[in-house]
Amino acid sequence: MATRVKGATINAMSARARTYGGATAGERQARRRGALIDAATDVIAESGVAGLTVRGVCVAARLNDRYFYESFANTDDLLVAAFDTQMTAAAAEMVAALSASPPDPLLRARAAIASGLGYLTADPRRGHLLIESQATEALRARRREVIGTLAAIMAEQGRALLPIENPLDTDIDLAAWTLVAGGLDLVTGWLRGEVEVDRAHLEEFLVAMVTARRLA
Repeated sequence: MATRVKGATINAMSARARTYGGATAGERQARRRGALIDAATDVIAESGVAGLTVRGVCVAARLNDRYFYESFANTDDLLVAAFDTQMTAAAAEMVAALSASPPDPLLRARAAIASGLGYLTADPRRGHLLIESQATEALRARRREVIGTLAAIMAEQGRALLPIENPLDTDIDLAAWTLVAGGLDLVTGWLRGEVEVDRAHLEEFLVAMVTARRLA
């Protein structure tokens, strides 16, 4: 009986050690990682990628430096994680908008573009992050991967909705890549203030570009 009681006591102590404030060690690490990503997004919006340091982002996140290295090897890793967080969320919004739209090329293009622009402009920090997405080689590489992913989605939509004679035509993929890469550069320039049109005009132009429709 004593052995069982001792074992139960040890198990209870072990369970308490695995949780703190109702959260497991893995959950606490995920929260710290999220806090660092959020702090990095703040720093980039205020000072650009050049202003991001391990010490600075830890101060902003109110975390000890040692917690940085449990999730990231260096600031490049953190930059890519911050970019991934925002671009993944933006892509998810666009895919959700596509899924909720009728099977009409114009309506789906408008829904996807409106949701993407809406996401980017809902929080000014997201626009700053996109502007800074070519500041380092790691970010440039990740940006190219995002373009590839969005281009694949666009090509898939085109094959499903448009009267294409040869769905295997590689020009469809090339066209999708060109439209996504060009559109992303245009939006980046607009966020930077280099393209002086309002959001409604930009959205209408992007829809027209994607659907090969003439502007009114």
